[in-house]
Amino acid sequence: MKSLVDRLVSYAEYHRDKRNIATHFVGIPMILVGTQASLARIGIGPVNAAVAATGAATRYYRELDPTYGTAMATVLGATCAIGTAIAQLPLPLWAATAGGLFVGGWALQFVGHYFEGRKPAFLDDLRGLLDGPLFLVAETAFALGMAQELKDEVERRAGPTRWGKVANGVSHGVTNGSMAAAVA
Repeated sequence: MKSLVDRLVSYAEYHRDKRNIATHFVGIPMILVGTQASLARIGIGPVNAAVAATGAATRYYRELDPTYGTAMATVLGATCAIGTAIAQLPLPLWAATAGGLFVGGWALQFVGHYFEGRKPAFLDDLRGLLDGPLFLVAETAFALGMAQELKDEVERRAGPTRWGKVANGVSHGVTNGSMAAAVA
């Protein structure tokens, strides 16, 4: 298994534009809650697929790093609780809410990657789907002045974040058709 630094660097390489990161801070939680609201309908009460998925993901994060694993357990526990509450809604309201969160969250992701000029990380490595929430927790820690050594290593290997500059140095829009190909 790759290290925490390796996973964060791998994901960060696709996320250096601050506009992209900002869309992820809204879109990823929406996707998590929408997914967990859907999974919570599978099972009986508190024993459901959302709880199982949360447990499995938490184990993965704890194996990467115990401290970040604990933070992820807290985040995923909260989104699981919200998703489970949504799953209790009447069917039409549940479907609209879970579907709207999921689709809206993904729409924000693709807007962010338009800014970035690069396709989403998960299109090259499916573990990017697990790395996204972890990246947000790490970015939050960095913004709070925590984990400076980790931040320095991620930026040394992936480059610093920036406003309005995409991977190829273009200030906006799709570069070399990479995003168009990802959306098509």
